[in-house]
Amino acid sequence: MQGPAREARLVDEAVVEVQAGDGGNGVISFRRERYVPRGGPDGGDGGRGGHVYLEADPRLLTLLDFRYRRHFRAGRGGHGSGARKRGRDGEDLVVRVPVGTVVYDADTGERLADLAEPGVRVRVARGGRGGRGNARFATPTRQAPRLAEAGDPGECRRLRLELQLLADVGLVGPPNAGKSSLLAACSNARPKIAAYPFTTLAPNLGLVRVGETASFVMADIPGLVEGAHRGVGLGHAFLRHVRRTRVLVLVVDASAQDRIDPLDAVAMTRQELERYDPELARRPTLVAANKMDLPEARARWDTLREALARRGLEALPISAATGRGVPELVARAYAWLMASAPPGSQRQAAEGRPEADGVPAAGIRVVRSTGAGRRSLRHVEVERTEQGWVLKAPWLERLAARLDLEGQLDARPYLYDVLRRARVLDRLRQRGAVAGDPVWIGDRMLPYRE
Repeated sequence: MQGPAREARLVDEAVVEVQAGDGGNGVISFRRERYVPRGGPDGGDGGRGGHVYLEADPRLLTLLDFRYRRHFRAGRGGHGSGARKRGRDGEDLVVRVPVGTVVYDADTGERLADLAEPGVRVRVARGGRGGRGNARFATPTRQAPRLAEAGDPGECRRLRLELQLLADVGLVGPPNAGKSSLLAACSNARPKIAAYPFTTLAPNLGLVRVGETASFVMADIPGLVEGAHRGVGLGHAFLRHVRRTRVLVLVVDASAQDRIDPLDAVAMTRQELERYDPELARRPTLVAANKMDLPEARARWDTLREALARRGLEALPISAATGRGVPELVARAYAWLMASAPPGSQRQAAEGRPEADGVPAAGIRVVRSTGAGRRSLRHVEVERTEQGWVLKAPWLERLAARLDLEGQLDARPYLYDVLRRARVLDRLRQRGAVAGDPVWIGDRMLPYRE
């Protein structure tokens, strides 16, 4: 005989590493055809490296797959070739995640994206730019450049994925208050129900019908105990799911079978929610006084209702076991749901409507790599150290990293020309640099010269 089925835990957090593709290298090539003795440079550019995207897929329910696969890499760009042929772009990688996934930078903790709608796609790692071939460096004074760039490396970053359930109404309260029984009484969900604390180890979702056409999603959040905002009990593991709900139903045991006064249970639950996120204290909250089929609960009802009314809370008597009062509770929760605004709407409106792949998506932040803009093109920070002169500028460091200063004949003259046009050589001379002083650009070194 088989034992009781083990309840499946919701996998709602994972850390992954994404690697965008490197850009392809540009090439040095010269056109050589019969009757064209001086065809000139025709080296093509390298292709762009593939981007890494996250896309919200409604068919996925958990982050379980990311427990077994943590590394994702996009394709690298192809190298250029002669006849000005550009290398192919690397293949983009689309990683599908459940709807409701919030993306954080695992190293800084910065919130990057909120995939709250099906089909929303955001870029989380940018592919490297392809290097330029020698045809791009031809000028009237440099007619046969022996110079090409290597492709930029793709972005690599660690991401923390956090799944927050998408529910309209959330059932909260202490353990054994009857939240799972209430969810089973008013929806199609069949959560585990037993007479011991923390029966529910993972949030449960149920579809609640209101009349013939209307419906909403209700979530049963595992029981909260004092100190849950600090992680006591199930703590942070499930408090995050309450943030998604628009209306809270605070379920308490009106009979006080566990020797917990219903008013104390209400105060404790609201305090833990507020300490975890102050915005939750302003969320519409309805109190469900459960277990009214018991004489102890009926005897307390009048006193409980008046005390909650003085605190500005509306309470309804229900019995999840018999179904008494459940339809009225559902109707009232639905009315409050229709009157409430989606959580975070003011914050999203303040942030504007950035675009994801050209498609506007409210409340979605598109992750893009930070690069040097036109304003910073000429800005270079010059610093004197024991090792020599150090030039700090993101655009200059990227340029030096693309060049083969030892293997390409024109690489050093080209870099000196860039420093001259940016007036960096003048600044070094004014600071006291003399010929032969080492000048460092990232990990590349070249001697100073006039």
